[in-house]
Amino acid sequence: MIRIDLRKWVHNLKWWIVMPVARFAGGFRDRRQIVSVWPEAPVQLAAKIVLFMHYDRNGFVRPQMLSYIRGLAESGRSIVFITNAGKLTAGSLAQVQTICAAVIIRRNIGYDFGAWRDAIERLELPRAGTEEIILANDSVLGPLQPLGGLLQRLTYNEADVLGLTESWQMKYHLQSYFLAFGPAALRSDAFGKFWRQVRPVPAKSFIIKHYEVGITQTMLKGGLRCLALWPYDTLVSQIDKRELEELIAIDLTEAGSVDPVLVTRKLQALRIRDATARRIAMNPTADLWRQLLLAGFPFIKRELLRNNPTEVQDVGDWVDFVRGKLGLNPDIILHDLRYMMKDNAP
Repeated sequence: MIRIDLRKWVHNLKWWIVMPVARFAGGFRDRRQIVSVWPEAPVQLAAKIVLFMHYDRNGFVRPQMLSYIRGLAESGRSIVFITNAGKLTAGSLAQVQTICAAVIIRRNIGYDFGAWRDAIERLELPRAGTEEIILANDSVLGPLQPLGGLLQRLTYNEADVLGLTESWQMKYHLQSYFLAFGPAALRSDAFGKFWRQVRPVPAKSFIIKHYEVGITQTMLKGGLRCLALWPYDTLVSQIDKRELEELIAIDLTEAGSVDPVLVTRKLQALRIRDATARRIAMNPTADLWRQLLLAGFPFIKRELLRNNPTEVQDVGDWVDFVRGKLGLNPDIILHDLRYMMKDNAP
């Protein structure tokens, strides 16, 4: 009897039929989706620039995000705020204008990479004096601590492209919520080649495969060095072995006598050990969130707390972990969760 793996069949169908159709549709869409730019006069930018992508269907900019871009601006970098919302509330626009060198409002077409491509083209980047371009977005919550230490680590002696974390899922890539390009990368053929082929394809799966994964692969094939500030193998190796052994020793058959928080910690510990043993790639910003925070990472991924799509077992005690273990204040994240979450507790 022949058994059909329905999930795999549906996945293959998506790539064989849906993806080509989406790519075809993207070829007919106008790549330029800008509604307005502030200021209207030529935009003056520093040598180091951050292109920050935002989306909120109501055009609202959350306080946490203002804190994030303010921290980036305090380093002397020029912030270009790009929203895919098609609008900003009057209050949000006014707040953003006090921090940023430019604000670009565009239609919600093309996801993050469409927004970044529009900004690069409109502002004619990189310019002659551009030394660094950072691509960042609103998919992280925080920062839980000042960004100065992180930004000081953005040097290009050992790498041309830097990310905060790296993933081996699908294919090796620096995760695109924060990518920094130094002088060699900005003036490479690979950088220009990549952005010229970005299209507003209406399929997130296509964007992830060809643009999020694709940008690192294009840079590598162009002879550029790509590194993560929090490398995958370092995070895995820094898992507290003794704590892991203690968690694994917990007898889950003793019903009613084990703290449910410890149960979730054990289940996640087993998940990590299983993935490591079988060389299954994990998402560090999800599965290894605890290890990242212990290593000084200043963010938590928004989707991990909002809807936890990969069902990470042990994230329920993140508030106690941040406040008790790290001695940091989680209030800036809790404030945002009150705005965005439905039906779940933080």
